[in-house]
Parts: sequence; structure tokens; C-alpha cells
Amino acid sequence: MAPPDLPLFERDREQAVLSAVIGELRSGRPALVTVTGEPGLGQNELLRWAAGQARDRGVHVLAARATSAEHELRYGVVAQLLAPEDRDIATRLFVAPQRPGGLPGLNHLLTACHDRPTLLVVQDVQWLDPASLRWLEALARRLPRAPLALLTSTTGTAIDRPEWSVGTPLTGLASTIELALPPLTTSGVSAAVRTVCGVPGDTDFTHALAQATRGVPAVVHEVLLRFTRTGCAPRAEHVEHLRALTAEVVGDHAAQALSELRDPVAVDVLRALAVCGDLLDFPLVCTLAGLHPVPEARLRATLMASGLLTPRDGSPPGHDAVVRARILEEMPAADRADLYARAARLAQRVAVADQGIAELLLRARPVGAPWAVATLRRGFAAALRSGRRDRATAYLARALDEPLRSEERARVELQLASVQMVTAPTAAERRLHGLIRSTGTGTGLRSQAVDLCLLGGDTRAARLAQPPSDADVPAPGRGSGTGIPPGRRARAVAGDATAPRGGNTSDPAHRDGADEHPERTATADNDATVSARDELATVGDRHELATVSERHELATVGDRHELATVSERHELIALLRVARFLRHEETCPGVPPAPALPEHSHSPAVAGVRAWEHAMAGVHLEASRRLARAAFAPDPGGRPPLVTPRLFACRALFLTDDGDEAEAHLATLLNEAHRQRAAIAIAHVLAVRADLHLRHGRPDAAARDLAAAEAELPPARLHPLFVPYWASLNLVADLQNGRPDRAREIAARPVPSLSEECATSAYLLFARGVLARSEDDPQRARAYFRACGRWLLHYGCVNPAVLPWRSLAAEAAHALGDDAEALRLTREEVRLAARWGTRSALGRAELGLAVVIRENRTEHFRAAVATLSESPARTDYTRAVLELASAESAEAERRTALALTSRRASTAGGVAPGPLPGFSQALPAPAGVPPGRGAAPHPRPPAGWPALSPAEHETALLAASGLANREIATTLSVTTRAVELRLSGVYRKLRIRGREELRALRYGPEGG
Repeated sequence: MAPPDLPLFERDREQAVLSAVIGELRSGRPALVTVTGEPGLGQNELLRWAAGQARDRGVHVLAARATSAEHELRYGVVAQLLAPEDRDIATRLFVAPQRPGGLPGLNHLLTACHDRPTLLVVQDVQWLDPASLRWLEALARRLPRAPLALLTSTTGTAIDRPEWSVGTPLTGLASTIELALPPLTTSGVSAAVRTVCGVPGDTDFTHALAQATRGVPAVVHEVLLRFTRTGCAPRAEHVEHLRALTAEVVGDHAAQALSELRDPVAVDVLRALAVCGDLLDFPLVCTLAGLHPVPEARLRATLMASGLLTPRDGSPPGHDAVVRARILEEMPAADRADLYARAARLAQRVAVADQGIAELLLRARPVGAPWAVATLRRGFAAALRSGRRDRATAYLARALDEPLRSEERARVELQLASVQMVTAPTAAERRLHGLIRSTGTGTGLRSQAVDLCLLGGDTRAARLAQPPSDADVPAPGRGSGTGIPPGRRARAVAGDATAPRGGNTSDPAHRDGADEHPERTATADNDATVSARDELATVGDRHELATVSERHELATVGDRHELATVSERHELIALLRVARFLRHEETCPGVPPAPALPEHSHSPAVAGVRAWEHAMAGVHLEASRRLARAAFAPDPGGRPPLVTPRLFACRALFLTDDGDEAEAHLATLLNEAHRQRAAIAIAHVLAVRADLHLRHGRPDAAARDLAAAEAELPPARLHPLFVPYWASLNLVADLQNGRPDRAREIAARPVPSLSEECATSAYLLFARGVLARSEDDPQRARAYFRACGRWLLHYGCVNPAVLPWRSLAAEAAHALGDDAEALRLTREEVRLAARWGTRSALGRAELGLAVVIRENRTEHFRAAVATLSESPARTDYTRAVLELASAESAEAERRTALALTSRRASTAGGVAPGPLPGFSQALPAPAGVPPGRGAAPHPRPPAGWPALSPAEHETALLAASGLANREIATTLSVTTRAVELRLSGVYRKLRIRGREELRALRYGPEGG
């Protein structure tokens, strides 16, 4: 009910109608007026205003109010109406026996009305007792014969709808009016704010109040009263506090209405509606509440009259979340859980959507049915698709409350931990550690749990798995007694089937590769089958036949079990080697060294980690490439693939200059992670792909992948072990994208202390060195590159393809005048790069040597350009081209007096100096053609060349080398539009028509 002092905002039309009714009543014209609306819209306040207006005009007023507590009290409202006329009427009505057809006091009232106009005001007629309802209906039929008006209010649907509300023929001679009160508009809410608070409210504050209260005047008024008591001004910064107060007020109103609801059947239906009113229609909700004799229409009317339910667009009744919560809070916890369980069963039977059933199951007790777990898992997938990770984890956590088989429970635990790695990493680690310690998990689940822990940065899990030693694996001829042939058992345990026949097992190319003859396993199986068939041929009766068949089946099962055990052991060793690389803990007391990878293994995980270890050591290029490819082959035993070893295999592939192949595998990994909704795997795959983009000169693509990775795994959730790696990628991407300020901010950002203990720290040190180099600070750059090298060597990484720290440290030393150190570092990098054998690593090393060496620099630059032209390192190739052009220009300046004269003339004329007449040598050959070979030099520069600005000269060189406009923009840290404008100026000044003619300047007039 609205507070008595609530102003009647936006009720001018209704007040005018009631004033007219009162005026006509004084003239002897009767009327029936019903004011309807949701609870709190001010119906009773409007009736009290009308009663006051009538008294002021000399109209006799009789008032009463029906309540739910007096719904069963006979003539309760009639007694209130007639008490001012007859004080003893209540005793006669309540005590005297009811006579059939009797209407006590009605004739006396009608007689009195002839002497004075009378207004009867009855509030909340939805709670009228049946006797009072019949009395008022009889009064309404007699209205045309008396100067009397009946003014009532209701919440919209009465339990027994009075006849006068629809204008029956008996009341046709009287004015029958129904006034439906609407909620307050935004203007009305604004006026209420100004009235209660004393000052106008902000637009945002007013809109928030109107939305939260739905414009119900009673709620608006009480919320504003509580808000003003806090001393806050109606400003936008207090909107959240306003919403909290609104929830309290709505809840208090719901609790009061619930306490006034006396019908136990209605209470049961109301609770059922609170549980599943949005999922099931009203008849099904009544079925859920239980068998009862009350008609559905009466139940609906009772609940609507209580104000706890409101119709919404013709749909079944519903109520706000706050009201729903207050209704359910009144129930005992056990009853509430049981009601949710019964609702979930009913919803499942009528095929409600999975998401709705899952919501019911969240609050239900365990139902013990298989469909419950399946529904929760489907709800989990749907919640992840919509980005609701918290809700998805709640579904799977609830699924664990149901009775599950051990293997199915382990799979649900693993799936739940994969999401919690982003939302609650500590809980995910505890869950995964439990899976790792368990011995009853299914095939591959322990390895998958360790793999997931490594993606989350938990390297302890790999040691927690404790891969068994060789002594723990059953020896040939011993074990379970399943009757496995000794030769087959020996091959299963020792891995003989994976070793190449007739090959040298000491050769890494043979020792480290995957089995190239998978038919050997099938041959062994066929041998066992033939042996069993021969044995069966000697069996005479069916009993012996069954015994031998059972023995052969047990032998096959046992063999597979031992093969699975060996495969798991190999996977766990591979993951332990990855953990050792991420965090070198073997120097800590009590930490045993990680075991070596098995020399012979079918496991793709072993192949992927071994490929990375070869790449780190900078040896066995072809073996590393072959092993990296084998990491993506299906497991012979059907075990699920692991993510971390395949990521390291991808990194090995782009160290072997197989970047396109690595990118294809990364796309496969990304699609797989998206299908599994594994956010942490998606983030790591995107980070590795960003690394690949940076190595191939695509910083814009790298920035996009890094942004997508951070959307999946926010930096605040990133484990400290991976912070340096991600920071280095962001730093280099920003630097190459022309955002040095952001790069400096990343470089200055502190990292967690644990980050300084991991191998990825080398990447951040290298990136900081690159930043210092771009800022022309060789002293700081050399310090960072040296620290990077020390850290990489500490982890056994000597391959310059991983990070070319030696050549960059040498350039910094050369800039500081330490030529001896510069030559030592560059020659060492050339030697190691030549041992590794990729074109990009060797080309970078040759370029570094050419920068610091004094003798034959031009030839060294030419060698670097020739090598890098066949590699995917486009950024290094562009730099080599520019360095070669500069070196050839300097060499030509020293040799050609004509070039010196032209240079002086250009400078004297105010034109920036350009390249020399040896323009054909300054421009590189197309990719794959070494500079200086097969090209006919021009005797003089092309017309207009001296007029090119330095920026146009640089852009022309890059365009002639075959780079696209976007690659040129990336190299020069300018926009693509700037490159287009520069090239337009080059074409105009050189009087050529495009890029093809610019390239043609590299060759002679005949093209020779």
C-alpha cells in the first residue's frame, strides 16, 4: 500500500473523473467506479483523496477495507460500512445465524440515501468475503433507484470478480467506470525525486530509479525516503546504491504480501512458480505443487490478488528475481532442494531446453539419473558458447554431485579444471592434482591433467605424476600372468617395435624418429592370432575351446594394458622435460633430475618434445623437422593428443624455417581448442602464433593475436612463468607497429619474482635489448643481450635461431668500440647457425658479421642478402638489402669521382643526397637472385634519381626488392598511405609508370 503522504503524481485524469462522479452524485445520479492496477500504483490513495473531496462537498461517506486475513469472516466488509450507522450491526452480523437470501442492513442504507447522497468506498475488493461480495452486488443492482455511488479499488483480478465491474444490465442505468492506473513515467519519477529529495536528480539517476522500480509510486517513494536518509544526493555516482535500496524495498513488500497470504495451496503454487514459472506453464506448475481441490482459475486469481505475481504480455504469470528469492527464502532448505529436483524431472519430461533444466538442477538435490549429468554437460557447453564461464563451471561442479563412474567423474573433473584455469586457477590446480594422484583414471587422463597444469604454469604437477622407472614396468615373462607371449611382452615394454630394422640406433635421425613401419604391430598381432588358431585346432570339446578363447582374450587385454602403461609413462616423461625447461628446479635440494626421453617411442608427445630439445641444442635439423611433424600424428594407442608438446613442436618447426607448416598446425590446434572451449589452450596457441608472425615480419597480425589471447586469458590471470614471454611479444609487436611509448611502458612494467626463475625471462631480456637498440643506447642494449645469452645457456639453449642475441650484442659492442668482442660473438653465431643449417639463422648471423667486420663488408652483405632471400625472415632480409645498398654506395663513392661530383652537385642544389651512379648495384635482385650476378650496371643513374628525398630513396629500394606496401610500412614504421604517397613521388620523379619499371632499373637496357 502506498504511504499516506505519497503525492498523487500523474493522476490528474483519474482525479478529474472522480470529481465529476462526486458532482453528479450530489445531483442524484448513481455511479459505479472501479480503480484497478498493480499493487503500489496508488489505488487506495486515490480512493482516500476522493473520500476527502466528497466530505468537503457535503456527501456522506462510508468506507471499508477488505483484507486477506478477514477473507473468511462473514460480512466483514459490510460490518465496516454500516458500523457508523448502527453500532450493534457487527454483533448481529457475526453472531446471528445467516438467513437464506438475507441482506442485513441493505434496505436501511438505501432508505437513508434518499435523504442524503452517499459515497461507499471499499478498498481491495479482491479480498472480499463471499457474503460481503453478494451484499455489494445486490447493492449495485439497486443503484439506479438511489443517489448512491460505489467506489472500489482492486489489484486487477479479484478472487470472485464482481458483476458491477463489467457493467451488467442491472446496472445499465448507472454510470459504470473502470480506471486502470498506469505506472509513473520518467517525468513522474523525476517529479518524485525533486519532491522527496528537495533537489532535481541527474538524468542517469532518474532513469535508473524508473527502471529499478518499474514506476510503481509506492516503491519509488519508499526508496527515495531511504535514499535521503543516507545523506546522498541524487547523482549518477550513487546509482548502484540506489539499486541496492530498491532490491531491499521490493523484497520487503514481497515478504509482507507473502505473510498475508493465508491459503496453503496458493503458497505451494506460488513457491512452484518461483522455482519454474519461467519454464513451465501455469497448469504444469499447479501439477508440480501437488494435488489440490482448488480450481486453477481461483488459484490464479488469488495469486494475482496478492500482488506477488503480475501478467507479462499475455504469458503465464511471473515475478521479479527479488520477489522470487524472498518467496524461496521462506522455505526450509531441504524442501527447497526437493522442489527443485521435482521441477527438474518435470521439465525434463516435457522437453524443456537444456539450459533451463540445468538451472533447476543447480539448486536441486542429486536426482541420481543419467540424464541429469548429460543435461548439465550440455548446459556447460551452451554457457561457454555465450561467454558465461562462471555459470559453466557451476554446471559441471553440480554434475559432480551426481553418482558417476570413476572414469566419467575424472573426465568431468578435467573438463571443469580446464575452465577453472582461467576463472579459479588455484581450485583448478587442486582438482588436477587429485586426478594426477589417482590411479583409477581412464586412458590418458593423468597425462592430460599434467598437460593442463603446464599450460597454467604449474610445473610441480609433472613431478607429482612421478613417471615410473624402467624397473616398475613388468619385465618380459613376468607380470600379471595373463599369458602374453614373452616376445610380445618384451617388445611392448622395451619398445622394440619402434626401432628401425637394420638401422644404426646410435644415429639420431633413426633413434629419435617415430616408427615409419606401423605394420609391425599388426604383424605381431597376426602372429598371436595364428598361434591361438593353431592352439584351438588341438582342442576337442567346446569347454576347452571356450577356455582357450578366454585365455587369448585375456592375453590381448593384458597386452593393451601394458602398452597403455608404457605410453603414459613416455608422455609423463615428455611433460616433465617441458616442466624442466619452463622452470629449472634441478639445482634445488632434494629435486631429482628429469629422466631422459625414451630413445624409442611411438608417443607423439615424446616426438614433439624431442624436436624442441634438438632445436634448443641447435643440432639435427632434419631429425628435428621430422620429429616435429611426427608430433601431430595420431597416437597408435588412440590416446588423446596433448597440447603442450604440440606447441613446442610448432616452435621447433618455425625454428627449422617451416613457418607455413607450423602456422597450419597452429590453426588446427586453435580449432581444436575452440571446440573444447579450452580458453587457456586458445590463449597459448594464439601467443605462439603471434611469435611466428613477429619472426616473419607481420607485427600487425601478431598484435591481433595477442589481443585475442588476452581476451581469453586476461593478464591478471596469467601465471608468472609466462609473463616474460607474453610481455616480450607485446613489446616487440608495439615497437614494430610504431608504438614506442607503449613498448617502453611494457619494458618498465615490473614482473613477478617467480618470472625471474623461468626460461621465458630470456625473451623479455632480449626484447628490452631490442628496445634499447632502437633508442640508440648500445651500452644498455649490450647488457640486456648478454643477460639474455647467459639465461639461455643456463637452460641449454645454444641455437641462434631461438634468439640471435650474439649478433645483436656484437653490434652493440661494435658501436661501443669493442671490435674484438663483436667479432668473437658474430663468428660464434655464424658457426652455430651453420651447424643448425637454416637459411634464416645463417643469414642473420652473416648479416651481423657484415655489420661489425671491416674487410670485404660488401661481399659479406651480399652473402647475407643471398641467404636471407631464400628464408621467411622478411624483416631481416629488408634490413640486409638496405645495409647492402648503403655499403655499395659507400664503396662506389670511394671509387668513382663522377659519383662524388654528382653527390656534391645534388647537395649544393639543396637536394638531399641520394645513391650513386651504381644504382643497379644498390637495388637488389628479385628474391632468389643474388645481387651483383647476371646484372648489367647502368653507366649513370636514371633521370630524376638525385631529386629523390631520403624517405623516397629508402621506399624505392624496398619496393624494388619485392616487398608489398604493407611490409614496407611495417619496416619503416609508417602508414600504408605514406608508402603510397612516397611511391607516387618516386614514379613521377623517375618518369616511370609503376613498380615493374622500378624493378627493371635493376637490369640493363635490354633486360640482360
